[in-house]
Amino acid sequence: QVQLVESGGGLVQAGGSLRLSCAASGRTFSSYAMGWFRQAPGKEREFVAAIGWSGGNTYYGDSVKGRFTISRDNAKNTVYLQMNSLKPEDTAIYYCAADPRGRWYSSGPQLYENWGQGTQVTVSS
Repeated sequence: QVQLVESGGGLVQAGGSLRLSCAASGRTFSSYAMGWFRQAPGKEREFVAAIGWSGGNTYYGDSVKGRFTISRDNAKNTVYLQMNSLKPEDTAIYYCAADPRGRWYSSGPQLYENWGQGTQVTVSS
């Protein structure tokens, strides 16, 4: 079991960048796959990116591929989401999630057992 706390959200102009962080508590963090999801008002939760336990495997949603980068630092129990070339349609609450079974290759939110409280990202045009 891990507890997750996101940070780094905010307001940015289109074309700008933000880096989100997700700090995890718990000694087993390094064995979990980690994911980022987002949810805009009136829309379903959308897969953004996932990363395997070692950081060597990553998987991205089509809408962010080439613009966002997921990474992790197991020594710091932290996963990051670097977001570049932001668009107004990236506006959403961003959630960090943990899968204890390490399934970084799946975009299904139902596989993730632990979730953070979310951080708001707003991109102005």
